[in-house]
Amino acid sequence: MDDLQLTPEQERIAAELTTKLETAYRDEARRVARLFASKPDSQLLGKTEFELRDRLMHLGAATLEAALAERKKGGTKGPA
Repeated sequence: MDDLQLTPEQERIAAELTTKLETAYRDEARRVARLFASKPDSQLLGKTEFELRDRLMHLGAATLEAALAERKKGGTKGPA
């Protein structure tokens, strides 16, 4: 997606959103790293995969919420 051509306004919005998400992403990366560090090699697949998917789904939901909140406060002009 790095090949997306954005207007200067869209780049500004993307930069603001990135700043807001960095802490959440870093915190979640720490949780995921701790999850994997807590498991022996024999338990990295199976239940741990589902735990990872759950964590990433939470992160995806937080990302979507942040993007929607940005737009609700007037992040875009014109129809959505």
